[in-house]
Amino acid sequence: MSDVQLADDLLGRLRARNRYDERGYLFLLAAVDYLQGRLDVRRHVTGAELAWACRDLALDRFGKLAPSVLGHWGITRTEDFGRIVFDLVDIGLLVTQPGDTEADFAGVYGFDEAFGGPYIWQGVPAR
Repeated sequence: MSDVQLADDLLGRLRARNRYDERGYLFLLAAVDYLQGRLDVRRHVTGAELAWACRDLALDRFGKLAPSVLGHWGITRTEDFGRIVFDLVDIGLLVTQPGDTEADFAGVYGFDEAFGGPYIWQGVPAR
């Protein structure tokens, strides 16, 4: 199987779950790499560490629009990062350690607080 066929197969399996936009899954994988690049040594990371890395990466990439971009992909709370992680585990792109659960991502932070509240563009408040 070629790399392109493998990528198409994996994306197809994620699309079949119909939970999040595929860009959300790709973003989560980028956040894993982003976090690992910030560590002295590659290691297993906690759900909370990964959730905060997702926040940091989103702010780096999207600035004040980060919560809007994530929301467009269906990601509106840290629990969504956990679901994405375990979807990626189910298709073999990530691995967990014993004791890791989706609950590790529950309530790590609220999006409004973590992203600085709604973005106001040209004096029009976000909805």
